[in-house]
Amino acid sequence: MTEIFGISVTEWIGYLASFFVLLSFLMRNIVTLRYVNSVGCLFFVAYGVLLDSWPVIITNVAIVCVNVYYLFINKNKAAEAA
Repeated sequence: MTEIFGISVTEWIGYLASFFVLLSFLMRNIVTLRYVNSVGCLFFVAYGVLLDSWPVIITNVAIVCVNVYYLFINKNKAAEAA
């Protein structure tokens, strides 16, 4: 596989995933946190696919689904109730 600075592309994707998940915990706004966390989780899904690691894939797909629920589905329910 291709390397950048002696680090494989797979590892770079893992580092990006970790960076975005860590960055999400620094957010004060919950909406921003969920968006940034979702980006990190999607990178983790790609990382899991490249490693063929089902626990990584399943866990992060589930987290993205939770984030999507709270960002879009639950938001629409709150708007309808108002």
